[in-house]
Amino acid sequence: MDIKKEFSGKTKDNKEVYLFSMQNNNGIAIKITNYGGIITSLSVPDKYGNFGNIVLGFDDPLKYTSAAYLQSCPYLGAIIGRYGNRIADGKFSVAGKEYTLIRNNGPNHLHGGASGFDKVVWEAGENQTGGSAVLILHYSSRDMEEGYPGNLDVTVIYSLTDLNELKIEYEATIDKPCPVNLTHHSYFNLNCMNSNILNHELYLNADKYTIADDTLIPTGEIVDVKDTPLDFRNSHSIGERIVHMDNGYDHNYVLNKKTGNELTFAARVTEPLTGRIMEMYTTEPGVQLYSGNFLDGSLSDAEGKIMNKHYGFCLEAQHYPDSPNKTHFPSTILNPGEKYSQTTIYKFLQG
Repeated sequence: MDIKKEFSGKTKDNKEVYLFSMQNNNGIAIKITNYGGIITSLSVPDKYGNFGNIVLGFDDPLKYTSAAYLQSCPYLGAIIGRYGNRIADGKFSVAGKEYTLIRNNGPNHLHGGASGFDKVVWEAGENQTGGSAVLILHYSSRDMEEGYPGNLDVTVIYSLTDLNELKIEYEATIDKPCPVNLTHHSYFNLNCMNSNILNHELYLNADKYTIADDTLIPTGEIVDVKDTPLDFRNSHSIGERIVHMDNGYDHNYVLNKKTGNELTFAARVTEPLTGRIMEMYTTEPGVQLYSGNFLDGSLSDAEGKIMNKHYGFCLEAQHYPDSPNKTHFPSTILNPGEKYSQTTIYKFLQG
């Protein structure tokens, strides 16, 4: 499998943006831009063998820099960092010192700030590993960028395998203690945006979730999903009980794990009409289920399909929101001499 590289243009600060295309031997194809590490399209077959794009995105990578997109800011298909999800009041303390971050989500800090990893140009390299096409993205985040301490060196590796797996591997090192919580933010629609995602059937390998307040900051309580609309331990359609969830699902699930860092089966999503199935595996302790609650219809894809509310879902592998301020949550602090490491796999099947 080869990687094709296409020049897309330059950002306002004169950095070159490219679009990389990979296809495995089964015909599954993916396009990724080095702007934000964004997956712009992912084509997989349905039960009849017909291919279609199952992620929300644009054909032109520079559209992710447009005023309309930045105003809506849905983080389509992007790498998220330094800290995926929310930090309460945009504050945390580490090594006895308090740091203040931008509040870009009501009273809280979200997804790394105003210019998180989703809005930077990554260095890109290509490789072949074990028959898989590999795209290697690298970014050096400077000390105090977006308010975070330490020079953080990050590598994200996208692999497309002949097992029909999209594998995302993350590595990072730092020279000062800092919270690090990287994730990926694709919006999936296994019916290629021909309908919303409320009929998608979801299984989640999680007995518990973290209760959150009205601003989606965890209270610190970890409780059972049993007898709540958040219980997906048996498959339910995403829309079956969503009416009981205010605006929809935007919740952190605590995955059932043995040792805490092994690659674990996290979720399975089935779209009944097309027969497309997506499985998720991750080394992370949690996963955020998001049902596209804030998609507002202001954006449309290359085919003119409008990104309305609930037209995509996200399964974001992560440590828990606001972990820097919750000492009983699994720690997100990366120290000098340590190595951050995470693997998440999305696998595609036909029902």
